[in-house]
Amino acid sequence: MDIALRYDPDNMQFDLDVSGGDLAVDETLQTAVILSLFTDRRALEEDELPDGTTDRRGWWADAYRERKHGSRLWLLGREKELDSVLRRAKTYAEEALKWMVTDGICERVRVEARHIRREVLGLDVQIFRGGEVVNWQFQYAWKATFSGGLNGV
Repeated sequence: MDIALRYDPDNMQFDLDVSGGDLAVDETLQTAVILSLFTDRRALEEDELPDGTTDRRGWWADAYRERKHGSRLWLLGREKELDSVLRRAKTYAEEALKWMVTDGICERVRVEARHIRREVLGLDVQIFRGGEVVNWQFQYAWKATFSGGLNGV
């Protein structure tokens, strides 16, 4: 169970969801998927940084953990719209969500990357869990739509 995130379509961003004066709780996997995909994972030494700096980003607590948090999708920020970039996006997203399978939260994760329109990358994410499939479609860095669900969600 996570603290729920709420999508603000006017500003195209997520924020904490408040319900009745308290933080709302997300009993689905949506918040876990969002945080896994859209938190910057530290770039590997061999990764080319998109802004030409030496900032490899990453979550500060990863210095103390074996398993890294987030994804390297941020590395694609200045890439051209090529099939090779779509393959990297798919790899980065799968890498970011792999912990869900390792920890036994789901049986399998499937990701497809596609061009939505100019300068918009689409990620279709499927989580296979307990005989059900949860689907999310993400586009333009912080825009997500949810379909399917577990336990009627």
